[in-house]
Order: sequence, then structure tokens, then C-alpha cells
Amino acid sequence: MPILKLPLASKGLPALMFLAAGLLAAPAVAANTADDETVRPAQSLEGNFLSAYVAGSARDTEAATIFFREAIQEDPRNQELLERAFVAFLANGSMSEAVRAAERLSAQDATNNLAQFALAVRSMKSQKYADARTRLSKGTRGRQADLTATLLTAWTYAGSKDGKQALATVDKLKNERAFDQFREYHAALIADVVGNPSEAEKRFKAAYESERNTLQVVDAYGRFLAKRGRKDEALKIYKAFDEVAPRHPIVRAAMKALEEDKPLQPLVTNAQDGAAELLYGLGVVGNTQGDELTAIIYLRLGLDLKPDHPLALVTLGDVYERLKQYDKANAIFERIPKEAPVRPSADISIGHNFELMGRGDDAIAHLEKLMKERPDDVEVVMALGNVQRSRKKFAEAAETYDKAIKLIGQPERGHWILYFYRGTSYERAKQWDKAEVDLKRALELVPDGLPAGKAQVMNYLAYSWVDQNMNIDEAFKMLTKAVELAPRDGMIIDSLGWAYYRMGRYDDAVRELEKAVELKPGDPTINDHLGDAYWRVGRKLEAKFQWDHAKNSDPEHEELVKILKKIDNGLEEDPKPAAAENAPPPQPEEAPKQNGG
Repeated sequence: MPILKLPLASKGLPALMFLAAGLLAAPAVAANTADDETVRPAQSLEGNFLSAYVAGSARDTEAATIFFREAIQEDPRNQELLERAFVAFLANGSMSEAVRAAERLSAQDATNNLAQFALAVRSMKSQKYADARTRLSKGTRGRQADLTATLLTAWTYAGSKDGKQALATVDKLKNERAFDQFREYHAALIADVVGNPSEAEKRFKAAYESERNTLQVVDAYGRFLAKRGRKDEALKIYKAFDEVAPRHPIVRAAMKALEEDKPLQPLVTNAQDGAAELLYGLGVVGNTQGDELTAIIYLRLGLDLKPDHPLALVTLGDVYERLKQYDKANAIFERIPKEAPVRPSADISIGHNFELMGRGDDAIAHLEKLMKERPDDVEVVMALGNVQRSRKKFAEAAETYDKAIKLIGQPERGHWILYFYRGTSYERAKQWDKAEVDLKRALELVPDGLPAGKAQVMNYLAYSWVDQNMNIDEAFKMLTKAVELAPRDGMIIDSLGWAYYRMGRYDDAVRELEKAVELKPGDPTINDHLGDAYWRVGRKLEAKFQWDHAKNSDPEHEELVKILKKIDNGLEEDPKPAAAENAPPPQPEEAPKQNGG
């Protein structure tokens, strides 16, 4: 969906959340609660309020809900407290409590947009469309607030079988170019629901022409065409998307169904589905903009209307992953219907999240179970390799990646990451001959249209050469190109600086390594390298400062031993930098996860 600003409000949405409620305004921190840890209310109003605020600052909406629930029982007339509790209930998905709080807030202030908005959604769920419209008409208005209220109002008219008024309501947004795709997409869905296929096709085409790479527009348009027997046109739309974003499970599932002459059901069949689709789209916008609370609330409201919306569940899980609340993310992923095309990817995410929660054995057991269930699923095999590599089981990881590569048959461009991961695992397992072959193969496969990926492969291969004092000239050229492709990547600039160091060009090394430290100040390898370079140019006090910083930045044990020795004794006069002889190359980042959001 296009990037849009969302409505402002206590008198609009985010203002209530951030100014009046202030619930999640502080920086995010990990907020997972241990399985055996129970959150209990405090013994006083003040204690519950403070605990709720701290929990909210940590984005722990479950704990905040417990504390706010207790606090408003002790002080039920406190409107500010009620507003904070209302937002916590919404964000936590405690919809019954949120509705009760919204009713009390709207009785006190009929212009409270978020309260009226939540109550309008609840009215839509009960098919009380006139009541929903009344609530949406209350409160203040603003340019951006009109997007949500207007489109939701249009869906209420669709629910009332008044297609003409529904489309007229959508078209009130015609003067807002930023809303074009939202407007045309929902006009198309509404026209289809109310039985106006010619108008639906016109609007679908307009939404598609506006942006051909929006998954929901592509999927809804493809399903619309397929329903009318125009299978070839539908396939063409899906295949065009697949060329830009290969192997998306929803697109691949639709293409497979069409090729097997199986029916594709419409994406939206009633007003509740349509409103849920709108709220999902707005949640995607909030998530894209890094506005987690807005995203969570829109997604929770959408899921209240359509609890099994697969992509809304995926997106909500993604938000919790970004907040490092991996237990909540897994609970959301488990709600995705088993038959949904995105469920296999969600199952993989569950295993990955176990690893991030420090439950590595559970992660491996979960992924091994998935492998037994889906032995030909390359993504599952790769995910197991990723966990093994994360746990420094490099030889095992290489064997697992080998299984994945055998499954793919003839490699395509998108398979470069498998060769890259197997190559890095071989390198860390001290099997350089195999590693070099894989890294070169990955470099051949990585598309030119993926500069960050190409730079990453170049960096690992060239750094490995440099660190072994081999192919220095070729490595230097490769690293120079990698820096051009990723000029803000501190690890790649570090590799270039280290190549200068290996060549004995210490002043150049200092220049590049200082850039690298500025971009990635907490990395032990970069600080260690800069310390070595400072020592070689005679800046010995600064060298020891950098080594000390590297020591305190959690280096691997074997590197820590070398750093401590340098802090005590400095470098030998031999220009060969012994301290870096066996330093492992920077670890590759994880491959991007596919999702529906």
C-alpha cells in the first residue's frame, strides 16, 4: 500500500495513543515474560499506574492491561486513566474491555475519535451499519482522518446494500492523490460486493495501474478476473508480480490453482471483510512507517472483524517480532489457518523466534518436525541451517544447506543465498576450498538488481582472501566495488580498510576504518582493526583505546585472548598483523523473510 500519514486524534488516532494515553511512547525494549513468571497487580493505585506505564513503555500490552484493569477499578472516574487503559485493551486485543471503556469515554466526550472509531467497528461487526455511520460522523476531522472514516463509512453503505451511496462516499477522496490506490482498490471491492462487475473492473484496473506491485491489489484483481472465466488474464497479472517478488506463497498458490483449473474465491465477500481489509491496509502503513502502536490497533480492530485474516495475522506477528516480543509473535502466527498459503512461512518464523528467545533446542526440534512433515520444502531446510549456523554448528549447517541445494535442482537467481550460506558455513568450519567455490557461485547468481546482496557476497569472499593474505589485488578491487554498492555498510568499509592494512597502506587503512567505526561503533572486529591500524601509524594511545573498546564489545573468546594480549604488549614490530591472523569474517545477515505485509 502507498505510504500515508494516519489520523491524529484524541480528537484523532495517534494523539490519543501518544499524547493522552502515552502508553507506548518510550523506546522499545524486549518484554517477553518467562513461562513461569506471572504478572500480578500491585497493592495500590499508584503502584498499578506506574507498573502499567512501565509495561506500556516496554510495549508489553498484556502486562499493561493487567495493571490498568486493576487501576481503573480503584479510580473509575479518572478519564485520563480510562483513556490509557482503553488503548492498552485495544492494543492487547482485549476487545470486550476496550468496547466497555470506549462506551464510557464516548459518553464523557462524543468527539473522542478513537473511542467512536472502535465502537463503529463493533457496530459493523454486529451489522448495525446506521449506528456505525453515526459514530463515524462524530468527532473532529482532518485531511488524513478522512481516509479511515470515509472508507469505513463507504463499507457501511455497502453493508446496507446501497452501492450507489457507497461508491459516492469513496469518491469524496478524489481530490487526494495520495489516497488514489486506497480509494480505487476499495471502490473495486465495494462494487464487486454490491454486484456491479463493470464498475469493479474499471476500479480494479485503475488501482492496478497505479501500483502493480501491491500484493492485495494483484490478488484481488486476479481473483476477480478468474471468477469471470478470464484465467489467462489473471495468470498474466500473477506472473508479472512473481517476476518482481519471486515465490510469494499467496501468488504461487493462486497460480497453481489457476493452472489446475481450480476456483479462486473472492478476497472480500461482505462489508465486514471489506472493513477488515481496510484496517489491515492501514495497519501495514503504520508498520511500514515504524509506528507500531498504530499498526497494532488497526490490525487488532481488523482481526476483531475477521479473526482469520492471514495477512493481518502475519503483519501483527511481524510487528511483535520487531518489538522483540517473540512469544507474542508466535502466539499470533499459531492463529493463522493451517490451509493459508502463508502458514508455512509463519511456521518457519516460529522456529526462528524460538532461537531468538534463547530456546535453541526448541527451535531445532520445531524445524526438524517441519522437515519431517514437509521434506521437500527448501525454506524449512534452509531455516534449520540458519539456526544451526546461528548456534555455531557450522559443519552441521553446511550439511543442511547441502540438502536444500540438492532439493532445488537447477539453481535460479533467487537461490544465491543458499550458496552464500553454505559457503560461509564451510568457511567457519575451516573448509576453505569448498567455501570459496560456493561464494564464487553465489556471486554468479546474485542479481544485479540486488546491490546489497551482491556487496555482501563480495565482502565475505574478498575479506576471506585478505585475511588469508591471498589474492590481495583482486580482493581490493572487489571490496572497492562492494563499497560503491553499499557505501553506508560499516562491515564492508571495514573489509576495505583491512585490505589496505594487509597491503601495508596504513594511513589509508586508518581513513577507511575510522569511517567503519563511525557507521558501526559497537562492533568488536572493526574496533580491533582500527586499533591495529592506529598502532602501525604511531597513534599507540588511541590504539589501546580502540582495543579496550573491542574488549568490551563482546568479541568471540579466541579474539578476546588476542585483544587482551595487545592491550598489554601492543603489536610486534613485524608489520604482519598477527592479531588478526585467524579473525573470522563478519557473519552474514539473515536472508529477508517473506510475508504478506
